[in-house]
Amino acid sequence: MSIDFKDKVAIVTGAGGGLGREYALELGKRGAKVVVNDLGGSRDGTGTSDMAAQVVEEIEKAGGTAMANGSSVTEYDQMEEMVAKTKEKFGGVHVLINNAGVLRDKTFAKMEPQDFEFVVKVHLNGSAFATKACWETFREQSYGRVLMTASSTGLFGNFGQANYGAAKLGLAGLTKTLQLEGAKYNIKVNTLSPVAGTRMTEDLFPEEAFKLFDPVNVVPAALFLVSEDAPSNAIVGAGAGGFHSAWTVMNDAVWLKDEDRTVEGFAARWDEISKFDNLKAPQSGSEQSGAILTAMQKVTGQGPSSARG
Repeated sequence: MSIDFKDKVAIVTGAGGGLGREYALELGKRGAKVVVNDLGGSRDGTGTSDMAAQVVEEIEKAGGTAMANGSSVTEYDQMEEMVAKTKEKFGGVHVLINNAGVLRDKTFAKMEPQDFEFVVKVHLNGSAFATKACWETFREQSYGRVLMTASSTGLFGNFGQANYGAAKLGLAGLTKTLQLEGAKYNIKVNTLSPVAGTRMTEDLFPEEAFKLFDPVNVVPAALFLVSEDAPSNAIVGAGAGGFHSAWTVMNDAVWLKDEDRTVEGFAARWDEISKFDNLKAPQSGSEQSGAILTAMQKVTGQGPSSARG
């Protein structure tokens, strides 16, 4: 099966280097008209450069079609303008890869509030702003593919990255709601958790590991997740040729009768409540309340309106 992006227009944020650059190059090779968005700033989000223009030049030299865009994902009006210019030049938008990001790592004790706020603003707000700018176009044309970039830090935690982890797990949560709201419009939304050696991670990896985790190894997962036959609501990890899925899961609910519904009663059942067993991956938040009602009915044999402990 050959996967191509002919007649598709793709926007990739943070595409001036690293992962975004590799996504943009491969999309161009596979027939997409690519918008390479990047301010060209440093890892902490300061400064500018012509990185986006350089990637456009690479795409065009390879026979593809692309345009550079230097808008900031943190400014919604700039995201709207980017989408408007894209539609004016290429006639539409079909794919959005939210890849723009910054790092300002410090332990929470030493982290300044503005560094927390800025990282969340770029990763979480920036992805929301770019997606919102595309959303109505996706709905009107009954087609859209969105990829959020999460992280193992968001999914599982990492020392010294409270700001980054909060933003990245927020993106997984954003995906879960948008995939529900977009379903009837053929809008598919997925989450990628990449591990790659880029300018954001170059001093975090030993040299050999840095080479092993070449960003090009993440491309297969990223492009499949924005392809026509993509799934929706997936969380996929990728790096160094290894790929896996992750899920937000919950176990069976434990229902406490009225007389046991105390702090002490909860504590007495904690081992059962926290048991890592009978796990399910809900497809919407309503399944949590449904699981509680199911547990109640098992104990009482009655529906929610007539049940008594």
